[in-house]
Amino acid sequence: MKAILCQSFGLPDTLTLEEIPSPTPGPGEVLIQTKACSLNFPDTLTIQNRYQFKPPLPFSPGSESSGVVLAVGESVTHLKPGDRVFTYGSHGGLAEERISDARATIPLPDGMDFVTGASTLYAYGTSYHALKDRALLQPGCGNGQPETLLVLGAAGGVGLAAVELGKLMGATVIAAASTAEKLAVCEQKGATHLINYTTEDLRERIKEITGGKGVDVVLDPVGDKWAEPAIRSMAWRGRYLVVGFAGGEIPKIPLNLALLKGSAIVGVFWGAFTQQEAALSQQNMQEIATWVMQGTLTPHIYNHYTLAEAPQALTAMMERQVIGKAVVVL
Repeated sequence: MKAILCQSFGLPDTLTLEEIPSPTPGPGEVLIQTKACSLNFPDTLTIQNRYQFKPPLPFSPGSESSGVVLAVGESVTHLKPGDRVFTYGSHGGLAEERISDARATIPLPDGMDFVTGASTLYAYGTSYHALKDRALLQPGCGNGQPETLLVLGAAGGVGLAAVELGKLMGATVIAAASTAEKLAVCEQKGATHLINYTTEDLRERIKEITGGKGVDVVLDPVGDKWAEPAIRSMAWRGRYLVVGFAGGEIPKIPLNLALLKGSAIVGVFWGAFTQQEAALSQQNMQEIATWVMQGTLTPHIYNHYTLAEAPQALTAMMERQVIGKAVVVL
């Protein structure tokens, strides 16, 4: 089978397309013929050895994919060869076949295509867990008014999912992104207010939009220089969701800001959540799949790539060109 391989840690242009033997599933594992693999920002970190999960070299990157079960290992009872599934893990998706943990492999709903399936788990799973379970986002905040949700990096995969879900969950969504093109997509997905943080002052715009009250929830997959002004712009009892650091630097936050705002700084680690609270995670994914099948949620696909073009897709992601999801189709 063909696979994109990371033979040594580095940038996407160091990845190679190679022919390798087909793997065999062990106990609790499934072998899946990959049909589509969507890329996520952590994939760009994994190949550089900068992410929490560090697969042994060589490995095929790609955390999130969909396909058809070819074989199941011992003790796997809820899946069988021929099943259409989506799956996730730290790596393995950029290959014609991948081994996945059966616990992280879920049947695709009837009628859901492989590209949609490969674009659903990570972004929507992360954002829904963040807003529902960690922020406890409320459609009304005591005075009959919806809570305000600020999404940084709002045109990325997780950010755009948060814009859609925030709107669906009854919040007033403020989308912050770096270009007018990105913000136009955010508006299509339900953002009420838009902030271009390359040309506008983030704090001043939040103050203007909220009438000086501040935002109730911040979902931040960017970090870097945007984190502190966002925290300084929170309302009383606000919740700041730490999702990731796509901006590069992990910010150092003065903790007196949390004290003065009576606010919470809340970590969001969806991968660990799926393991630690598997039943709740499964419930979340069932709700998300239902909304996707109903057309209530629609993944925004930036572009389709071939397997050979996967390094190009990862480069586009690193350069912040991707709006929504970049998908490798096999």
